Amino acid sequence: MAQAISVRLDDEAEQALRILEATGLTRSEAIRSALVKAAQTLQDRDHLVAEVAALEADAFDRSEMLAVAELMESLRAPH
Repeated sequence: MAQAISVRLDDEAEQALRILEATGLTRSEAIRSALVKAAQTLQDRDHLVAEVAALEADAFDRSEMLAVAELMESLRAPH
């Protein structure tokens, strides 16, 4: 079920809405799309933070990463 809401937009938000509407979206479509994209961005960021934390906690992965870094360093041309 759709829910109607009311918001007050500042100048920056109003300008962003005009840009979205210029793509052919209705005002409602633009706002819904922006909300969904913003939420997805936050979820993606949270997922990435969790993935990084898991990799940092993985001793095998860290040792593998250090071995690759050492190999790459040994292959680097001298200055």
